[in-house]
Amino acid sequence: MRVKNESFHDILKKKSDHYAYRVYHLTKKFPREEMYGVTSQLRRAALSVVLNYIEGYARKGDKEYRYFLKIAYGSLKESKYLIFFSYREKYLAKKDYQLLIDLAEELGAMLWTTIKGVSKK
Repeated sequence: MRVKNESFHDILKKKSDHYAYRVYHLTKKFPREEMYGVTSQLRRAALSVVLNYIEGYARKGDKEYRYFLKIAYGSLKESKYLIFFSYREKYLAKKDYQLLIDLAEELGAMLWTTIKGVSKK
């Protein structure tokens, strides 16, 4: 749902939040023995995307903002691999895997666009 006059920043923040939420929701079904392994690592990586984006946006300078955007992008890539690993281990159903990957791809494109835009300033 898009609100009229919603900024790119608001959309990116909402999508990042939704990504972390979906990861948390879906990892509740992961095997108990993965609580301190894949589950924990995937959750931290997904949360790192939104948290680093928010922290970077709150910074005053473009250099700092770009630094946090790159960390968020790296965390997104890390979480994408963990999603693939989880799917391969059959911790995720195909539809859940595809949902997360599609969302990650969309977020990745938005983050990369932002990184490139800040880099040009």
